[in-house]
Amino acid sequence: MKFSEMKLQATNAVRAYFIRNWTREDLMNSGEIPENAHTSLKKVYLTLFFAMWSYTFGSFLHLIWEVGGRCTVISSVASLLCLYFTSPLRVRTRVSLLMCAACNLGASFDLFTKYLFEMNQYLVVSLLVGPTAAIGAVWLEALFSRERSDVYLGCLTYSWALMFSTFVASTSDLIDSYAAHWMLKVCIVFALFMGYLVVYSQEIVYDAHFGEINFVNRTLTIFFHLPGIVVHAARLCLGAEIEQHRQN
Repeated sequence: MKFSEMKLQATNAVRAYFIRNWTREDLMNSGEIPENAHTSLKKVYLTLFFAMWSYTFGSFLHLIWEVGGRCTVISSVASLLCLYFTSPLRVRTRVSLLMCAACNLGASFDLFTKYLFEMNQYLVVSLLVGPTAAIGAVWLEALFSRERSDVYLGCLTYSWALMFSTFVASTSDLIDSYAAHWMLKVCIVFALFMGYLVVYSQEIVYDAHFGEINFVNRTLTIFFHLPGIVVHAARLCLGAEIEQHRQN
C-alpha cells in the first residue's frame, strides 16, 4: 500500500471519529447538564480518578522497589482479559479488575520509559501526579455543579494550572532555562489531554439521553489514551535533556 493511500485512510478514520450527532454549539452550551447525564459524568470522573491514582501508585512502587517486570505485565494483561469477559452487571468486580490492571500497568510502563528513553523514573512519576490531581479536581467540580461552564471551561483552566504547579514543585531542583522550556511543552500536552476529556464528556452527555452509561467501559476508553500522552511527554523530556548535553 502506498503512503498516500495510508494517509488518506488515516485521515478518513479521524474524520469518521468526529462525525457525531452533537454539534459544536452543544459543546459550547453553558446551561445545566441533565440530571441523568450528570450522574454518569460523576461516575466516569470518579472511576477515572481512582484508575489514575492506581496507575500513579504502581509507577511509584516501581520507583522505590522496582516491582515492575514480567509478573506485572502478565497480571495487567490477565486483569484486562478478565474485565473484558466479566458481565457488565458485576460492577464491583469490573471496577476492582480495572484498578488492578491500572496499578500493574503503571508499574510495567516505567520499564518502557526507562529502556526506550533512559529517563529518570522520578520524572515519570512526576508526570503522572499532575494529571491525577487534575482529574480529581474535575470530579470535585462536577460533584458540586451541573453548569457546563463550571465543569468544562472552569475545570479545564484550573486543571492545567494544577498540573503545571504540581510538576514544577516536584522538579524544582531541576529547574533551569532548558527544563522550563520542556516543562511548558509537557504541560501543554497534558492540557490537550484534558481538552480531549472535555470533548469526550460531551459524548457521554449525549449518549446518556438514550440510556444508562457503562461508566467502566467509558473510563477504559479515556484511560488508554494516557500511555500515548505519557510517551509523547517523555520524548519531549528526552529531547530537552539531549539538547542540554549538547550545549554543555
